[in-house]
Amino acid sequence: MSNVKPEPGEPQAEGPQAPLSRLFQEHNQALIRFLMSRVDSEQEARDVAQEAYVRMLQLDSRGTVSLLSSYLFKTAANIAIDRMRNRSVGRRVLRGLGEAGDDSQAASPERILQSREDIELIERSVAELPPKCRQAFYLHRLHDLSSLEIAARLGVSKRMVHHYLVQAMAHIQSTLNGNKERQLP
Repeated sequence: MSNVKPEPGEPQAEGPQAPLSRLFQEHNQALIRFLMSRVDSEQEARDVAQEAYVRMLQLDSRGTVSLLSSYLFKTAANIAIDRMRNRSVGRRVLRGLGEAGDDSQAASPERILQSREDIELIERSVAELPPKCRQAFYLHRLHDLSSLEIAARLGVSKRMVHHYLVQAMAHIQSTLNGNKERQLP
């Protein structure tokens, strides 16, 4: 084994991260530009790119750089879409909190408090669901995946996904109804 370091232009010995390192050097700036068209800021684009690289490091087998670059861009695009969907869900919830009624633009403090309590109740209710049922609910409601896509991710049938979603909605509705009955004077 030689202690001689390669000169700056010479190829270095290929380690397990070498293809990913080359991928980063060759495509990172293009990836950031690509992501900036999908997210709100350069910082978020850099965050999404970093998360995509982390996912790439978790791959069991690595192919050529060209295949990795395709995978990298697709992974980064999916992460960006997930973030935008989550942000969209948050905006819809906040808009719902801001709707006080017919003509009023600002919600009453009571309505805001009730909405927050309902959200906390829903979160607790979802946490009580069995793991696959909870995961199906999140994939459907937060990530807007179809039953077929959820079935593929969970390794169950489309019919089972439908069962999970019905079970989740029934449990949440039951929890909300039970809470409202307790609140009645």
